Amino acid sequence: MKFEYLENDGGNETEHLFDSKTSQLDDVLNEKLEKAFHKQTSQLLLHDIAKIASEHDPIDLAYAVARLPPSARIVVYENLSDLNAKIIFMINTGGNTRTAIFRQIDDLEIKSLIEKIPPDEAVRLLDDMSDRRLKRVIDLLDPKKAARIRELQKHDRHSAGRLMTDEFFAFKMNTTIGEVAVAIRENPGIDLTRRIFVLTDEGELAGFVPSRNLIVNSHDVPLRQVMRPVLHKVTVHATRDEVVDYVERYEIPALPVVDDRDHLMGVITYEDVVEAMEDIADETIATIAGTAEDVSEHEGTFKRFMWRAPWLLVTLCAGLVTATALTYFNDRVWFAVVPFFVPLINMMSGNVGLQCSTILVRGMSRGELTPGSRKRAIINELRIGLIIGSVFGIACGVLVYMVGNFGFHHLGKSPLVLGATVSSGILAACMTATTLGAFSPFVFAKFRIDPAVASGPLVTAFNDVLSTLMFFLVAFLVNSVFGEAQISSFVQP
Repeated sequence: MKFEYLENDGGNETEHLFDSKTSQLDDVLNEKLEKAFHKQTSQLLLHDIAKIASEHDPIDLAYAVARLPPSARIVVYENLSDLNAKIIFMINTGGNTRTAIFRQIDDLEIKSLIEKIPPDEAVRLLDDMSDRRLKRVIDLLDPKKAARIRELQKHDRHSAGRLMTDEFFAFKMNTTIGEVAVAIRENPGIDLTRRIFVLTDEGELAGFVPSRNLIVNSHDVPLRQVMRPVLHKVTVHATRDEVVDYVERYEIPALPVVDDRDHLMGVITYEDVVEAMEDIADETIATIAGTAEDVSEHEGTFKRFMWRAPWLLVTLCAGLVTATALTYFNDRVWFAVVPFFVPLINMMSGNVGLQCSTILVRGMSRGELTPGSRKRAIINELRIGLIIGSVFGIACGVLVYMVGNFGFHHLGKSPLVLGATVSSGILAACMTATTLGAFSPFVFAKFRIDPAVASGPLVTAFNDVLSTLMFFLVAFLVNSVFGEAQISSFVQP
């Protein structure tokens, strides 16, 4: 989404983050819908909803209904002008809205929707339906289309096989441009991508022809004379992330998908990849935040609480572990003072670990960290963590010593011991956090878990526990070196 800059008499002001043109339209449309649903009679309600549906784009309505209760979304859907508007609405709306509408309409109406859309879009819609209902709807479809849908459904939901469309233009090498043009005219239901694919006599992918060449070349020119080699392709088993990496790096408008024998199975368009990128971004943000909650959905307070609670339970357990571990130090003389610095240690180590993991996760997502460069990246992060821990540890230790030496606090009469403890504790905690932040993204990636988890509540809570325990371990060692006898005066007023 692009954000604009407004200019007024008072000078240039940056438009607020949430005040984009589309978000303003969503607010206005949602306000209209809410007013319509507050009408006193059903006749007035339906009249106003029908008027709104006729005046606005089905895509805008698809986004706006996400803020309405599920029972109200079907009313908007039923008042759309025609079948084409309903198809556009269903394709662009969210999964929860589709589920709510599917519960209210019969199998025959779903069949009429599915028949008019490409198989890849149909599969995406049918994913929001129960298996039992799905089987009934597919049995109603034309056998040929039903077979194509079943074929796409065999692939993993986040694979190239699921992203691809099996409707594309591909011809043998000796086909002329004139014959291609005739075939395209006779199949208006198939979207023309910016590439026409060329196959060998055995059906293997041989190359592609940019659609522009169909215009600039003579009709009697065979495709083999103007085709270009296919440098980038994926198999049906390639992951969604691999597809996004290919298209993002090489700016491929139509990525071919092949099977193990190099036969062309489908094509992934740029628009499909953009949708996949949006899904990945949504999932990553949710993972980092530690919630499966969709802010656009109209759900009850308790359900939203349940979306957040499991992740927060991890934080609660981590805190209990820390509290239990600290009880083993409560008989130490120095324990009366050191806990005052625990918030400082947690904030420093938490930010250091978060910076480290975020940088590495960003590098992994952009393809900048190859398997060969990961070792160097980890070593660099550990070096940075050591420098940060040393610089800030020494600075904080000196500051604590000076504050204590000049009598600005009443923590005791041994500011040197306290300064050394805090300084060493910050260094140890920062190194602990850096180590965790540097290794956790790669560990998660190895087990095929989203590396963004490394920035989430799970690792954050684990980092707090380790950093706190490391600080108390360092405090124990430092004060053991100075001797308990010297520290007894350190805690006396």
